Amino acid sequence: MSFKILERRVLTPDTVLMRIEASRIARSAQPGQFVIVRVDEHGERIPLTIADYSPSEGWVQIVTQTVGATTLKLNALKPGDTISDFTGPLGRPSEFVHESADTLHSKRFLFVAGGVGAAPVYPQVKWLHEHGIHTDVIIGARNKSLLILTDDMRQMADNLYLATDDGSVGFHGLVTGLVRQLVEKDGKKYDEVVTIGPMVMMKFVAATTAELGIPTIASLNTLMVDGTGMCGACRVSVGGKTYFACVDGPEFDAHQVDFDEAIRRQGMYRTQEERAHHKCKLEYGK
Repeated sequence: MSFKILERRVLTPDTVLMRIEASRIARSAQPGQFVIVRVDEHGERIPLTIADYSPSEGWVQIVTQTVGATTLKLNALKPGDTISDFTGPLGRPSEFVHESADTLHSKRFLFVAGGVGAAPVYPQVKWLHEHGIHTDVIIGARNKSLLILTDDMRQMADNLYLATDDGSVGFHGLVTGLVRQLVEKDGKKYDEVVTIGPMVMMKFVAATTAELGIPTIASLNTLMVDGTGMCGACRVSVGGKTYFACVDGPEFDAHQVDFDEAIRRQGMYRTQEERAHHKCKLEYGK
């Protein structure tokens, strides 16, 4: 069985949004979950967080940044092309989907997304919006051209705040500085923060919210390799105990995550990834 690409949209020079025809997964998906993708029968399996889904129309949306050989192959495909495997939904849904309506309506959420992290944040914000829950969203990037899904997010969030390192749009500085401004200067009150993005960013968001006394969830989706718990590459220490990001997460209490260990583990296969990426670039002439 193969899975057809229904739509493809370039978000940044190295980031592509695709809608994949996958009705069974679309009917079962929940915010926070991921899929395993294999481009062809000889390709590696990669986990990608679900960026949106439509049970009625039968599609699942993914957003992929070109960082290695497999993502280069995937992002080169066009509408009408097919991919070999598209398996899911996998992982545990976001915890809030199991909370009662009364509990949710008593909360105010702040989502902090970095770069491509805006993609997995979107279905969470959309789900909460559809259930009448108030959310604010911060999306951060190095500059304006690297911000993604801002128009989509603006339709779902109560307030959308942008932060850029170079000040080309929105808050001039890191997302942590904007979090402090919203809470300490603007008097915003949040019951829970959810952060998704680069591991270093999440580490400092967690440190900031710990000082501010706000419970925080971090998604460790970028740590996953195999996505089934068999490879062990996504082991992470949370509160002094060992978990697997793919089967026990990908979301964890950010104040309990050993981010330094996670950052070291994330770089374990960098050399092999760079070699494969270089070989693939030569093959594709890019």
